[in-house]
Amino acid sequence: MRKIKYWLVLLALITPVIILSGCESVTQRADTQDTWNRIERRKRVVIGLDDSFVPMGFRQKNGKLVGYDVDLARAVFKQYGIKADFQPIDWSMKETELKNGTIDLLWNGYSINPSRRKKVAFSRPYLKNEQILVTKKASNILTFADMKGKSLGVQNGSTGLTALDERPKVLKDLIKNQKPVLYDTFPDAFIDLNANRIQGILMDQVYADYYIKHQKNSSSYRTYSSKELPVEYYAVGMRKGDKTLRQKINAGLGKLQKNGELRKINQKWFGTNSNYLGTD
Repeated sequence: MRKIKYWLVLLALITPVIILSGCESVTQRADTQDTWNRIERRKRVVIGLDDSFVPMGFRQKNGKLVGYDVDLARAVFKQYGIKADFQPIDWSMKETELKNGTIDLLWNGYSINPSRRKKVAFSRPYLKNEQILVTKKASNILTFADMKGKSLGVQNGSTGLTALDERPKVLKDLIKNQKPVLYDTFPDAFIDLNANRIQGILMDQVYADYYIKHQKNSSSYRTYSSKELPVEYYAVGMRKGDKTLRQKINAGLGKLQKNGELRKINQKWFGTNSNYLGTD
């Protein structure tokens, strides 16, 4: 009887270890494998996005998903006979979702930066961007320095939050309690900005320009850039093992540039081709 109890106790102790080890190996495989053959077989690639990020990927009033990155991703994978499916995710958990294999790509105004390079592989950059400060004209904030003692909103997991931490003297050291108010989405931040619960938002210029332009009270906003915040570049994020997938995306972007389809997508969403970087 004692021997039976001993083995039962031992089994109870080692089973969780076996399960956890198994989960870890699955995660490692998802993070290091070249998955192009699997994607090609199933004719489907899963792209993670924040579906409120205008104009890159967002929901219209009827619920339809549209956007610059949506059009671009579909155009790239159409060349290979593969359907681009889009999966809304918690943007603050994006790299974890990618590593775990629940999505294949991050393609949603995803900026290249050193901390992200440690976690993911990037395609060639395809669009320029920068972080800007958005305020209401009624607040009489005319410079970054005028944010002293004021509340600043930032999206959780965004490049703006990274920039705030990496260059605290530009803005973080000035704001109330030297700590931003974090939001899951930029629309939530704009609600508080309009209600004067915060006095500024640090965010992507691409998003800010499009969002403000489509508001009825667009003239009530001001935007500011700073030479202290560097120019950013949007690219597609993927697991480091997906070397073939990276090659296919880069080649697809290059083909769209050559055949003029990329210019049409840029004109559709931005009215200009000036932000496009090319793929050379």
